[in-house]
Amino acid sequence: MDLGQLSERVMTMSDEDWHRHMNPWSGWSRLSVLPLLVISIWSHIWIGWVSIIPVLLVLIWTWLNPRLFGQPQSTDNWMSQGVMGERIWLARKHNPIPQHHARTLFVLNIAIGAGLLLLVPGIWLLDVGLTLAGLILSMGAKLWFVDRMVWLKADMSMSDAST
Repeated sequence: MDLGQLSERVMTMSDEDWHRHMNPWSGWSRLSVLPLLVISIWSHIWIGWVSIIPVLLVLIWTWLNPRLFGQPQSTDNWMSQGVMGERIWLARKHNPIPQHHARTLFVLNIAIGAGLLLLVPGIWLLDVGLTLAGLILSMGAKLWFVDRMVWLKADMSMSDAST
């Protein structure tokens, strides 16, 4: 089991939840999770152990977000297509994806992880520069990952249509 499948299991996403998550409002607002988590953790320097409350609220937001929005009227937008591609990517063990996508997505996941490797010590050391560098690298790679999900969705839809 890889990290994507583990997070899907933790999130307990049903088909209905995935359809609701295809709402672009869900996808775009979900980008707030990492910055909010960083601020919540960092807030311990101002409010001490009470900072556990905003951390817990961010974790609740993370779980609640895909369930909060209604199913979109249209999935003809970048974010919805990205979420649809993510489902394809998560099912890649049962329905293999093209190798050129697999390689690129592997590299993008490494970039996301590298950003987190900068972010964690940045938060620990209260280093604004390191924290921002990690946040920018992780989120930039995540957005590139979503863009690749859009491409994957298009490629897999074309291959389904040709069979």
